[in-house]
Amino acid sequence: MARRAFLLGGSGQTGRALIPRLQERGWDVVVGSRGERELPPVVEHVQVDRADTAALKQALGDGADVLVDFVAFEREHAQQLLALKELVDSLVVISTASVYTDHEGRTFDEAKAPDEFPRFPIPISERTQPTVEPGDASYSTKKAAIEQVLLGQDAPPATLIRAGAIYGPGGSVREWYFVKRVLDERRHVILGDRGRSRFHPISTDNLAELIWLAAEHPGRRVLNAGDPGPPTLLEISRAIAAALGHNWTEVLLPTLGEPCETPWSSPRPVVLDMTEAAFEVGYRPVTTYERAVGATCDWLVEATKNLPWQELMPRMAEYMQDSFDYAAEDELLRSLIETAR
Repeated sequence: MARRAFLLGGSGQTGRALIPRLQERGWDVVVGSRGERELPPVVEHVQVDRADTAALKQALGDGADVLVDFVAFEREHAQQLLALKELVDSLVVISTASVYTDHEGRTFDEAKAPDEFPRFPIPISERTQPTVEPGDASYSTKKAAIEQVLLGQDAPPATLIRAGAIYGPGGSVREWYFVKRVLDERRHVILGDRGRSRFHPISTDNLAELIWLAAEHPGRRVLNAGDPGPPTLLEISRAIAAALGHNWTEVLLPTLGEPCETPWSSPRPVVLDMTEAAFEVGYRPVTTYERAVGATCDWLVEATKNLPWQELMPRMAEYMQDSFDYAAEDELLRSLIETAR
């Protein structure tokens, strides 16, 4: 009898990458979502709002071997999942690498200046690195609260996946920072810290691979999720330009700051250790950033032809509202040229 996977909030970019992986391996897949996005006809869809626990129980029907939760953002969501234990044999829940704090207590959420940014070891291990205090103060503390609830029990067993910077077709992606510059035919790209910033990305293809392996091997644990050989900011800019056949002059400044802040700009490196994923579930990456980013770029180009990017990616627009101040960039370039004369 085929195993059954229920993907809660599975109509997004990672869910779409996970669906065919599970189906190819003999799983029956049901996506539970509010129905705002169209899904492939080969997958069963149940319209449900997770806020309605009774409706969620009804959507699960006879139950599922695994429930994959892409949209757990509050402690109450973790408690809700435990209330489904009679219907669900195991859980895989997406968390975030931003739950980590350094050994001096510096966190992502509280860093307002470069010297306040966490100083992590390279790489960050799930076993030894502390995390923020669970609470309701921020995205990271809420994710930590979810982890605390789910890891504090073992029925059903829960795998928490601490993902890096997720990218892939069909969702809010940081790559737009460079893709838009290509589409706007910018001839220069300005990068702070000489492009050495490193903030670990994770392809939806690699993340989907890790999720299905966790579904195949249920357990109570935490696993990092990041691409192999995490690229620097400079390598990311080059990979995107190459994917779109674009050439620009790289202007590498020695310090971080406006107008060269990017979604990956980090005063100190954030690199995730993937040893535990390999040991626990036999994970092996299926792609690299350089190979995977082309599909994301192509999707962004096509999706923004007839729709303003702010409408396509409203959450990313909140963070990127000041990211395309070309006048400021041009003024900086002019001043650099004048200084060099």
